Amino acid sequence: MWDDGVDLIPSKRSRRGWATDDVRLAYLRLASAIGLAPLRIPVSLIVLTGAAWAVMLHHAISMSATMDTAGRGAMGVEMIGEYTLSGLGVFVAVWTVMMGAMMLPSAAPMILTFAAAQARRGRNVAGPTWIFVAAYMLVWAYAGLVVFVLLHGGKDLVYHFGWYQNGAWAQLALGVTLTLAGLYQFTPLKRLCLHRCRSPLAFLKEHWRDGSAPAAEMGLWHGLYCLGCCWALFGVMLAAAGMTSIAWMLAMTLVVFAEKALPHGRRISAAVALGLIALGLLVGSGAVELGG
Repeated sequence: MWDDGVDLIPSKRSRRGWATDDVRLAYLRLASAIGLAPLRIPVSLIVLTGAAWAVMLHHAISMSATMDTAGRGAMGVEMIGEYTLSGLGVFVAVWTVMMGAMMLPSAAPMILTFAAAQARRGRNVAGPTWIFVAAYMLVWAYAGLVVFVLLHGGKDLVYHFGWYQNGAWAQLALGVTLTLAGLYQFTPLKRLCLHRCRSPLAFLKEHWRDGSAPAAEMGLWHGLYCLGCCWALFGVMLAAAGMTSIAWMLAMTLVVFAEKALPHGRRISAAVALGLIALGLLVGSGAVELGG
């Protein structure tokens, strides 16, 4: 049993400032736990994340050249790819690499805490840890399947109703997406998932079991929590720039990391929500133009 579980963010607030001290203590305890992880685990995560960013940079550059030649339609719907098995495979592969680049930095505290728990028990660290990571990424790969279907459904609607190359429609759709994403930030589901993502020690205390199969199960659970926490933000990115903008990828990576790993993440989440709602209203009304 994991007996040192402490929420990264305490669940109760104090009017006398004790919550701030509790947050500081929780971060110190988390850092102490992560310090037990073998050095090869964080080094491998850094290398894996860097490789994913390098692949996405190459992808963005090549796709940018294609769009410069062919032009870009409403919300980039023409860049999705063919609705075939090979098209699905390519999309899911690129999507999964992109999710690895964007999500591994914010998932690192959980991964390293898991590795530290394995090391603390004198068990094999690498095997269960990478099973945890693989299961975590599997959630995002399956999410890519859903995104692929939804994007093609949206593409069919765009062509059916003649909205293709309609800049006014694209800005309205983007404005609605931004506003809905901002509103989602205030929902109970978002708050629950964010709390779970920000509480590595508490997560392990609740879900810990020894073995490879439990490691996969914990990775799946953490992936689902992260998906529930971040899907709306990635919807904004896809609507604004598709999967070709390194600037949008970097911005969303920083937002997700700030929400999940920095102090006062809930306040950051609320500030992001207000910013998305305000920007959505401006874009939807035509006062501001936004795109990739």
